[in-house]
Amino acid sequence: QVRLVESGGGLVQPGGSLRLSCAATGSIFSIDVMGWYRQAPGKQRELVADTTGDGIIDYADSVKGRFTISRDYAKNTTYLQMDSLTPEDTAIYYCNALGVLVIGARHTTDYWGQGTQVTVSS
Repeated sequence: QVRLVESGGGLVQPGGSLRLSCAATGSIFSIDVMGWYRQAPGKQRELVADTTGDGIIDYADSVKGRFTISRDYAKNTTYLQMDSLTPEDTAIYYCNALGVLVIGARHTTDYWGQGTQVTVSS
């Protein structure tokens, strides 16, 4: 029922920018946390940034000052603006939504997007 639809990944040169978007679709009543994780080859999946329903924002230390997360609560959509990209940012980026309450349900569920590849290379 609920799907996270991601877009915006691709190939970019070092120092360039990309903006990722993720929209949660379905009969959704509310979402608590929306955010982004990434996973590079040989590495564990790590939190990049997320936003809670109360407006609290967390960033990984490696992206502070370069990435900006935003969220349209009415559209159940989150964005990740990535600036000053480096090759170390190359990874598959996954959208996630935690505490999703579907209309008619009594409990919340967590969802993940399919992932979008971000490659930073000259």
